[in-house]
Formats: sequence, structure tokens, C-alpha cells
Amino acid sequence: MRTSRPSARHSSQQQQRSPAPEAPEGSRRGGQRSHGKNRGKAGGPYWIAGVHACQAALENPHRTVLRVLLSAEARDSFESRISVPLPPATERADKARFTAFLGAEAVHQGVAMLVEPLEPVMLEDALERPGPVLVLDQVTDPRNIGAILRSAAAFGASCVIMQDRHAPEEGAALAKAASGALEVVPLVRVVNLARCLETLKQHGCWMLGLDAGGQRLDGAKLNGRRAALVLGSEGDGLRRLTRENCDEIVGLFMPGTMESLNVSVAAAIGLYELVRKD
Repeated sequence: MRTSRPSARHSSQQQQRSPAPEAPEGSRRGGQRSHGKNRGKAGGPYWIAGVHACQAALENPHRTVLRVLLSAEARDSFESRISVPLPPATERADKARFTAFLGAEAVHQGVAMLVEPLEPVMLEDALERPGPVLVLDQVTDPRNIGAILRSAAAFGASCVIMQDRHAPEEGAALAKAASGALEVVPLVRVVNLARCLETLKQHGCWMLGLDAGGQRLDGAKLNGRRAALVLGSEGDGLRRLTRENCDEIVGLFMPGTMESLNVSVAAAIGLYELVRKD
């Protein structure tokens, strides 16, 4: 991700695939709104792990939860922090069982869930939420996208938009990095990014491309206009057509010696600059 200076290329990390889940044994969570068929969803069921991600998934009425694994040590504390009841088919699991589903390196805190991917969100629906918009131009690392979602939730962004192609499917690595933000910030997929930018302009968004050579990003200069911050890929930055569809190219204030930032870090700083009041 290039910011206020030309950057060295960053190699995108490869998504680690979770072991294939067993056929679901449990039923969907009682009181949970079921989405029925998988039409329009990317990928199939996948495991998420960790207290924050699993709590957010259970409390999200738009998420279908197929199975819940809890260790004996984690059950009481997890049950006390969630605002909804555990599904009837919640299963007790030991360390070996967690390892079989998640792998030996997974940090699960004694909680894991098999979930369906979320239903697609329409751009127009996501724009009904207040706040700035984040647009990702071929950002491919699921951990970066998850971290960007987390920053989007922290700074009150309306949604995160990425292309349907050249972007990872919703999965374990993305959900883990998002730490629950995947459940609260709409992740919108579009086929044509240039057309999406035009749609955002029609909805009153001022398009800010974060890339080298731009003037310093200053949210106060927007004078109350709604902003859409466009970030390029981990290595190449914004593509030419994407740059041309932005209203303005901006960079981050970087007085130190580093020439570039990870795209998720740049997104967090950019959002802070857009929403800060001083």
C-alpha cells in the first residue's frame, strides 16, 4: 500500500485454509434468522475461533451458526458474556478436538463455531449507514481485510467495499483478523470497481484515493462532505483507472524514515484523519 511516498512492494500472504469441517451435526441457533439457500454467498461453511469473533457471530441476527464447540474451562465465562442463549447442540470439546478442526496453531481460547458465510449486502443498503466508506482496489490478503474491517468498526465507517474478483472469500483468516467486526460492518462485493466509484459519487461521496504524490489527507478540509477512502493493493497501490475515478489523491503525513505502510495500517490512520474533530 503506497501512501505519501513511493513504496517498496509488499508480498501478499497466502490465506491458510482451515481443515474441511465434518458434516454439521447441530441445528441453527434458536431465534437466529435463517438465510436458507447459499445463493449469492461466496464459499461454504467455515470455522471461526476466539471469544470476540464467536460472540459477535452468535449475537448477529444475520449469521447462521451450524455448530458451537466449547471447552469445559471456557463455557461458563463465554456464556456469561453473550447476550443470547447458546444453541442446544453446543458441543464440549477438548484440545485434541479443537486441533482436529482448527489446526495446532489456532488461537481459539476454548471457543469455535462452524458458520455459513453472510448473505451479500447491496451497496445501496450499506450506504444507508452513516460514516465514511472504505474501498479496496485488489487487496488480496484476508488478514489485511480483516484488520481493515476492525478499524472500520472502531472509527464508524459505513462499509468496506471490494471487488468480487481479485479478493479473498469470507473465511477463517479474515474473520479471525476482524475480531468480530465482520458481523457489524457490511462487506460489500462489486463486479466493476470503476462503476462502483461512480455510484458512490452519485450518493454524494467525495472520492479520496490514498496513494503516493497526493496532498496531505485532512478531514477538516472536507467541510462535512461524506468521504470514500480508496486504498490500493499491498504491492502496486491504486490502479490507473481507479486513480482516474477519484476526485482527489491524498497521502498520509509520515515524518519518519519509512517509505510505506501496510495497507491495513494506512486504512486505520486514514479513517482517523477523516473522523477526528480537532
